[in-house]
Amino acid sequence: MAAAEPVPVPVPAAAAGTNNKIKTVVVLVQENRSFDHMLGWMKSLNPDIDGVTGAETNHVDASDPASHAVRFSDGAEYVDPDPGHSMQAIYEQVYGTPFVDAATTPATPPGVAPSMSGFAQQAEKERPGMSATVMSGFRPDAVPVYRDLVREFAVCDRWFASNPASTQPNRLFVHSATSHGLVSNDSRALVAGLPQRTIFDALHDEGLSFGVYYQYPPSTLFYRSLRQLKYAASFHAFDLHFARHCREGRLPSYVVVEQRYFDLRFLPGNDDHPSHDVAEGQRFVKEVYEALRSGPQWPQTLLVVTYDEHGGFYDHVPTPAGAGVVPSPDGIVSAKPFSFAFDRLGVRVPALLVSPWIEPGTVLHGPPSGPCPTSEFEHSSIPATVKKLFNLRSFLTRRDAWAGTFDCVLTRDIPRTDCPRTSLVLTHQ
Repeated sequence: MAAAEPVPVPVPAAAAGTNNKIKTVVVLVQENRSFDHMLGWMKSLNPDIDGVTGAETNHVDASDPASHAVRFSDGAEYVDPDPGHSMQAIYEQVYGTPFVDAATTPATPPGVAPSMSGFAQQAEKERPGMSATVMSGFRPDAVPVYRDLVREFAVCDRWFASNPASTQPNRLFVHSATSHGLVSNDSRALVAGLPQRTIFDALHDEGLSFGVYYQYPPSTLFYRSLRQLKYAASFHAFDLHFARHCREGRLPSYVVVEQRYFDLRFLPGNDDHPSHDVAEGQRFVKEVYEALRSGPQWPQTLLVVTYDEHGGFYDHVPTPAGAGVVPSPDGIVSAKPFSFAFDRLGVRVPALLVSPWIEPGTVLHGPPSGPCPTSEFEHSSIPATVKKLFNLRSFLTRRDAWAGTFDCVLTRDIPRTDCPRTSLVLTHQ
């Protein structure tokens, strides 16, 4: 399979130099939680958020409305074991029917709308009683950093995983707008490195800087191009350098923060992937926010916090699907048993947008102005927005050319001076 060629799109002369607000974009991608699971109950704080009311249900037999109905609760807490989130499991969660193989069960069934009805059914196959786990969400006070960021900045309630698959196929989309046909955490492909062009390459080629601040060997090294010697100085140990670079105003144009994906001897994982405690993730997001807020680059910074995929947890918003709705990034079809054409998105995930250019309590729904009639916010929106903010010359694939850009959230004429300096709980100083 050949790597996708960049999609050249001329930048109109009038667009050049129009971004005077954001000079630093910071991206933090947590793990394996759906929007309803993490932020659905924020609707109780702001009814404009497309969250949950507690009336949402799934039947343990999605085909039998007389079977036991599991109602969505606000009782989420520590999760162990991990719910199912393979591509087969996600198919059943979204469509309410098991995936068999591509010959009998098309990876995107034509004319069949996602019903979001199979979460309880699939969870019970993973482990009896797990349906109550996946059909639950955190109360706002249980995730206080997110609660206060929702109040103080913006939440996007229509941001989807880029494809209905597991962690790495979605993380690859974050910085390259494709997974190059990957729909599983294929260790051989990941170790070999994926060949596609990335937003890091695009920035470097146009004289802009990037930095990866990591607490564990960074997943960005699954891109083959980032293993080049010329990029070595762009990688920094988070605990040693991030807060200092913030304080000294030394952050590059594009910043990726990578967390601890696994428990270390004295340091627990803080990526929110079950069975990791979300309290550790809250502490990590707090640390990142406070370091950015304390530095001189804060007035021109945009922080994006999202999740790679939903991790098997329920979400009520149907995922966009179908040829003509979601474009394939590069024409690559995944290997069997799926033969997936990348023509539907994954399940909705949390997304928070943080900047002094954002009004408090903003709720961003779908893209307000395209670029296409079917455009959505998804992980490819990150390279698409970076291209727009920094006036880069070309898109990476057809997917980021299609994805909505979230610069529309920067609505203020001047940056706020009242942004909280601390979070958990946020207090004004």
